Amino acid sequence: MSSATDDRTTAASTASLGHFLFAEEHEQLRRTVRQFVAREVDPHADEWEEAGRVPKSLYLRGGALGFFSHCVSEEYGGIGGDCRMAIVLAEEFALARTSGLGMAFGAHSEIAMPHLTRFGTDALKRRWLPDLVAGRKVAALGITEPGAGSNVSAMATVARRTADGWSLTGSKIFITNATQADLFFIAAKTDPGAGHRGISMFLVPRESPGFTIEEMKGKLGRRASDTGLLTFDNLPLTADALLGQENRGFYQIMQCFENERLTIAAGCIGAAVAALERTVRYTQERPFGIGHLSDMQVTKQRLAKSYMELEAARQLVYTTAWRVIHGMPSLKEVAMAKAFASEAAFRIIDDCLQLHGGYGYFSEYLIERAYRDIRLDRIGGGATEVMYDIIAKQLRI
Repeated sequence: MSSATDDRTTAASTASLGHFLFAEEHEQLRRTVRQFVAREVDPHADEWEEAGRVPKSLYLRGGALGFFSHCVSEEYGGIGGDCRMAIVLAEEFALARTSGLGMAFGAHSEIAMPHLTRFGTDALKRRWLPDLVAGRKVAALGITEPGAGSNVSAMATVARRTADGWSLTGSKIFITNATQADLFFIAAKTDPGAGHRGISMFLVPRESPGFTIEEMKGKLGRRASDTGLLTFDNLPLTADALLGQENRGFYQIMQCFENERLTIAAGCIGAAVAALERTVRYTQERPFGIGHLSDMQVTKQRLAKSYMELEAARQLVYTTAWRVIHGMPSLKEVAMAKAFASEAAFRIIDDCLQLHGGYGYFSEYLIERAYRDIRLDRIGGGATEVMYDIIAKQLRI
């Protein structure tokens, strides 16, 4: 395999070191993640891609290194950081040889856990958060259904009151971490006739009776991240399983989407950085005519355009993060960052594959994996078209 496929150090060199958004603590985290990926992830990436998941023990290692602590206060075992740490983690995880790492860890700490940290009772936080922060327990979020994707209000899963609490019936699809999660955050209709105003969130332990988990295989990309179908058949839940306020689940979901979408956008930045740096090296090594592929003007211009798009996406993501950190309303900006970064990363990686020519179409080169993997980011966390709708609504057009 060419060194062009395996030079993570070069890829990392163009990461966002020294940007005013970050303090020394964030750069130290970046260095820690970089060492972890190089020593403990990259050597096993192909094996995990083949297995269809990262090992569950990797969460324990992530917990020991503090990768899940930034969104949790010290009271519950965390360090009380902000979205800057999530951005650093997403960027650095995306530089790994497998995007399954960022997908698995992100679904745990950036997508599922915020529902508990923001809306859980003190009792629920004390029960679950220490184990989630340490990686002893793994979390997953269940919103999407076979008949309801981006249209959250169309979900059919129902939670009905019982004498002891609730009974949950329905299904969820495309759930990341499904086969390994210990705790699931599940959205369900508690007032089916009220549309999005009748949705609530629930905590569902894996061992609950009436809970079936089926692994979904055959994904285009992100193959080292497990995905599953969840089915609930009159699953009994205690009264305290309700997370947040009854019938306010839709609004809780929307609040947590901010963190998820910003993290996805940051991951797109990292993925584009990795693809570009590997492609630059490839073009410098690939003979063409009397020189190398990198000597051609069309190659230089294509790469220059890609780096320009990368920097535009990076600055949009960082400016949006600055707004979020300072408590400014950022619904529109987060949607812009997610849409722009995911679309830009897809174009950049597509151009990188083009520069690899026929070699880029084969798995010997990591650009093939990157091309498959990046496609999801234009769908997951809200499709680009949904982001455009949010932007237009916020602009009142």
